[in-house]
Amino acid sequence: MVFWQGYLSDEVMGAFAPIVLYWIYSGAYQILPPLDRYRLHTRKEVEQKNLVSLPVVIKGVLLQQLVQATVAQLLFFITTDANSTGILVQPSYPAQLIQFFIAMFVMDTWQYFVHRYMHMNKFLYRHIHSQHHRLVVPYAIGALYNHPLEGLLLDTFGGAISFLISGMTARTAVFFFCFATIKTVDDHCGLWLPGNIFHIIFENNTAYHDIHHQLHGLKFNYSQPFFPIWDKILGTHMPYDLVERKQGSGFEAKPVKD
Repeated sequence: MVFWQGYLSDEVMGAFAPIVLYWIYSGAYQILPPLDRYRLHTRKEVEQKNLVSLPVVIKGVLLQQLVQATVAQLLFFITTDANSTGILVQPSYPAQLIQFFIAMFVMDTWQYFVHRYMHMNKFLYRHIHSQHHRLVVPYAIGALYNHPLEGLLLDTFGGAISFLISGMTARTAVFFFCFATIKTVDDHCGLWLPGNIFHIIFENNTAYHDIHHQLHGLKFNYSQPFFPIWDKILGTHMPYDLVERKQGSGFEAKPVKD
């Protein structure tokens, strides 16, 4: 039993719940007090280094989410058994947990290699992926600010392939896509808040991805959104030291040699 049962189908929730959650979670970061003592970059750096305005970022994210929701609806329509009785047979919790980890591995694998290729191919970087890196200093709302083609190839197709290979149901996919969305937003939030569970559990976190967004890190830390497995295997892993800046002005993630 889930709270939306009887009101919305699992397919509708799978397509739209991650979008709603994206704006709730990233919006919460946006309206937080300044919290300068926990920032990886000062507010002055955000204003000076970023090459795109907040309204443009919001429009770009909404465009990607429109495509994302459309593809998700098509995916669920294609994979739903037309002869189904409408009675959902949900796998056991251990089976769903295994599907979760399979989907995480598939998504990490897809995004690593597509993301890395977009950096290595000069044409793709210049005309497509560089749009995301116009946010030199990332913030939560800009987590999905991409060129529309990149959004389709990297995030939307990555989610679809993860869903198909893991064999999860639409109901399990609701939780997986929502979790992946929260993790992606958190990786771009630019804050190192005490007690953040993602910073405790995941090595691939806000500071890890911040290294990638800085000029010295464009050839490192491609892994997203969960684990740095492929970075470590293929030599693109850039660890970091988290150094506190003077006068309580936050932290700085400084790259160190592996």
